[in-house]
Amino acid sequence: MASESIDVAGSAKSDPKSGFRALTKRQLIGTVIGLQLTLLLAAIDQTIVSTAMPRIIASLNGFDRYAWVTTAYLLTSTASVPIFGRLSDIFGRKWILLAGAAAFVLTSLLCGASGQIPGIPFDGMTQLIISRGLQGIAGGIIFAIVFTVIGDIFPPAERGKYMGLFSGVWGLASMVGPALGGWLTDHFSWRSIFYVNLPLGAIALTVLYIAFPYVKPSGVERKIDYAGAVTLIAFLVPLLLGTSAANMGGWLSPAVLGNLFAALVMGILFYWIETKATEPIMPPQLMKIPDVGVSLAVLCFVSVAMFDVILFAPLFLQTVMGISATRAGTLYTSLPLTMSVSSAVSGQLISRTRRYKLLAMVGTLLATLAFLLLSRTDASCSEIHFVMLLVLFGMGLGTTMPVFSVLVQNAAPHNMIGAATAMSQFWRSIGATLGAAILGAIMQARYLEHLRLIEKTSLPADLLKSLENPTRLAQSKEQIVAAWSSTPQGAHFINDVFQNVTAALVFSLDRVFLVGSIFCVVAFLITLFIREKELRSK
Repeated sequence: MASESIDVAGSAKSDPKSGFRALTKRQLIGTVIGLQLTLLLAAIDQTIVSTAMPRIIASLNGFDRYAWVTTAYLLTSTASVPIFGRLSDIFGRKWILLAGAAAFVLTSLLCGASGQIPGIPFDGMTQLIISRGLQGIAGGIIFAIVFTVIGDIFPPAERGKYMGLFSGVWGLASMVGPALGGWLTDHFSWRSIFYVNLPLGAIALTVLYIAFPYVKPSGVERKIDYAGAVTLIAFLVPLLLGTSAANMGGWLSPAVLGNLFAALVMGILFYWIETKATEPIMPPQLMKIPDVGVSLAVLCFVSVAMFDVILFAPLFLQTVMGISATRAGTLYTSLPLTMSVSSAVSGQLISRTRRYKLLAMVGTLLATLAFLLLSRTDASCSEIHFVMLLVLFGMGLGTTMPVFSVLVQNAAPHNMIGAATAMSQFWRSIGATLGAAILGAIMQARYLEHLRLIEKTSLPADLLKSLENPTRLAQSKEQIVAAWSSTPQGAHFINDVFQNVTAALVFSLDRVFLVGSIFCVVAFLITLFIREKELRSK
């Protein structure tokens, strides 16, 4: 029953016919479908927006706040994952998940209506940033609880194959999102990329409300860790602001150093508060469990490596290999597709063999090999060769991810499974954030170092300025070439310039991929400390 309250203790002595173990076949199927729809709702939103951003910026006149559309979502979603993951341990999963999904649908409506909402004193771009921040809270709730519920309804011995299936949903969103975003923007408007969430969200909410039971947790004190929530946010805000600003002002700029120092102070204060809290958001005792600590460390390092490829593989395809954005997007889909397939296969192997250490080691080694090969590519690289490297990396990453999701949940006490799952999502986000900042700074520094080798006296200031940002070069290259080709000797001159630019990009991206291999090697070394135990079948 949708409103049924089932009391479940966190101990092994609880009635085996109670709690999530009492789900009927209809409830189980409905719950899994509802969870997958909810995850698809949040996952596709993260990939569909990027395609429409140029149109959004032009419509709302917000180029000066371009980055904040993403930063606001990332900040609030990262903060809300551990908070609501722990709250679901205390108050139950169903109503928090339904509230998160409903809020996601509502904030999607607000995002789509940005600039057209009456009575709001802010301009359209500010409305969108605020709405995306609120949407990030809802997205964090979804990411925290969906994977936790898998741990509730399936024992660790079976959990791997379902983790693989849900990872496949994420891969599907990664493939479909960008193309769908472009199609909706071209044929309707950029607002439709947010409105498309409404019918999908309504279906997911209906299925979850009907099929997913409310299970009342027992054995926990229903006290909210307000101080922990406040200090966690106070830690994340300067951390994300500082790392985001590093690419613009440099790591030694006062703004970056000030934000990072504030993050350090608040991080120490947050940890101290968590050691004193009755029901902490991130229970320190979880970190003392060896398998949990190992898993969180690997997930953090692997996330750095994952964003290395996500950020810089499309840039290599477009600016170094010189292929169109559409063609680059098509080739890039080989990565999420391979990740989805290998995640499903890895999950099945975990469930069938109940072993996982070898998969973790093989996965990180494959990712390391892919990075080493990527670091040796140049402009002569063929499309098929680059796609094969993306496939190799996708196999490594897809094989690795389900292992540590299962390992964390297998090691954590059941009354903390929400906090443990949320911590794994949290450290993935931290790894992604730090990876984007660190690797972006490395690429920019190496690129500018090589670009200075070009004789600056032969380059007009406006042309040199347009070449200094390699991430925007793919969009402006055609206009630059067209403008200079019409002048005497211009075609020859601009061809020489872009040959040097290509060399500078290869010089910088090869180093970025090499650094990615180092993170994968560290992740592999950490997997050696896994103490393999047979997964519980109950």
